[in-house]
Amino acid sequence: MRNPGEKFSAWTGGGHRGVERRTFAEFVELCQRLEATESRSAKARMVAAFMSSLGPEEARAFAYMLVGRKSGERGKPINVGWSTVQRALSIAEGSVPLDLWGRRLGLLEVWRALEELSALEGPGSQEKRVRALASLFVRCTPEERGWLVRVLTGEMRHGVNHGVFLEAVAAMLRRDLDEIRYADMVYSDIGKLAELAVRNELAAQQVEPMRPVRPMLAEMCGSPSEALSEHGGTSCFEPKYDGIRLQVHVSGGEVRLFTRRLRDVTQNLPDVVEAVRREIRCRSAVLDSEAIAVGHDGRPMPFQETVRRVGRERELEEALRELPLALRVFDVLHLDGKATVLMPYLDRRRLLEEFVPPEMLAPVSRLSDPKEVEELMRRNVETGNEGLVAKDPRSPYIPGRRGKHWLKLKASETMDVVIVAAEWGHGRRSGWLSNYHLAVYDDASGRFVMVGKTFKGLTDAEFEEMTRKLLSIAVERQPWGVVVRPEVVVEVAFNEVQRSPRYEGGLALRFARIVRIRDDKAPTEVNTLEDLRRVFLRQMERRGASERFSL
Repeated sequence: MRNPGEKFSAWTGGGHRGVERRTFAEFVELCQRLEATESRSAKARMVAAFMSSLGPEEARAFAYMLVGRKSGERGKPINVGWSTVQRALSIAEGSVPLDLWGRRLGLLEVWRALEELSALEGPGSQEKRVRALASLFVRCTPEERGWLVRVLTGEMRHGVNHGVFLEAVAAMLRRDLDEIRYADMVYSDIGKLAELAVRNELAAQQVEPMRPVRPMLAEMCGSPSEALSEHGGTSCFEPKYDGIRLQVHVSGGEVRLFTRRLRDVTQNLPDVVEAVRREIRCRSAVLDSEAIAVGHDGRPMPFQETVRRVGRERELEEALRELPLALRVFDVLHLDGKATVLMPYLDRRRLLEEFVPPEMLAPVSRLSDPKEVEELMRRNVETGNEGLVAKDPRSPYIPGRRGKHWLKLKASETMDVVIVAAEWGHGRRSGWLSNYHLAVYDDASGRFVMVGKTFKGLTDAEFEEMTRKLLSIAVERQPWGVVVRPEVVVEVAFNEVQRSPRYEGGLALRFARIVRIRDDKAPTEVNTLEDLRRVFLRQMERRGASERFSL
């Protein structure tokens, strides 16, 4: 058999490119220390110290690998199935780590190899991936192989998430964390952020047209009274639409549209582009909005209809007739050459009203009476909306879901969770992966933790499609089913949150059922274990039992 190291040398062009300061072994040693460290601030300091020793290109690769990103922010993902990994490991197993060119693998070298791995396409590409990955594994120690597998699956399990990494950048530069968060929102690329930080070129950037940024997100809220209390007694309430988040960019006569995951869908939505050109009066702007499919009766259509309409690329003329989209604008991030994100919400709203026609604006009500909020909620639900979003009148536009500047109120409580495993069905569902293991994100550990299972809510066609999807991202196969990369986000309704010693987080969703598949959301946007704890405590308070329970 041909030496796998020989193949690796040919595959990477036969030699090392560029100057590297850190080896992959040192990256692995850092990850091991992070896994053994509980303190969030200590983790951030360790990451900051390591990052400060890297070159700019190394820092970009380091950021992606450390947080479990399987591609550059907009690059092609490294989709390597578990079967490919297993076959590559079996080839490399038992081999003595190969020391090519008198040195060990470099950190940047590994990332470049993974990027090249993702670029392999066409006939025979599967076998090429196996051989190429085996060539990489054979140059690793057993510990390095284990962490390389974690990088490939995106499951690092060392407690450094996106937020901790931003804290590390702030510590390394000795800059305010809010300043780094703002830069992160503008760049929307953690690798680019790390590269510029190492270059010491992380200058104050402005939100600009044609450069999409991550949207601001709302946190869960239990009641109108809670929302009003969080916002100082008065809040601004907008409809919570059951549609697709769209970021609208205008520059001169050009209009581009981006989803919440920053995918450019301009070509799919010519009706929205035309409406923006016709109705919105400005030279340049970046707007936050929601697109909803509207039926012949003028009522919003179900969420999945809107998703299909936004994703449709063929027979657009027919789609425009069957499912017209209505745009509801609710925020402005940039207007006529000036970023507006740091302005208070009320000032941004006044700006919107000057150049966006009323029929295209999301209506807003400034209220301080919980009963008035409840009545507004009832009217919105009757018209087909999910509920309300409460916005602090003083709040800037900032990224992330952990702040309480925006709070969402829903008629029925739901949560966004990620599928981490699935079991084969029985009877009529035989042959389908139809019992899904659901997880939320635990900020403390930096991992997804399981909080329940469900086999309810999907149609037969959706079970079939979900089975194909989950098999494609499986990292482990068992007789009962598969363990998968945490990529598929679903919204679930549930009766209550209950204590459960069966699950690591101590809580579980009772009678969970899938409401919809959230292709528009990233796994990083799912609810957290802390969200579940808040819901649980609210339940106890309603029952008058809060003093008897603590989490």
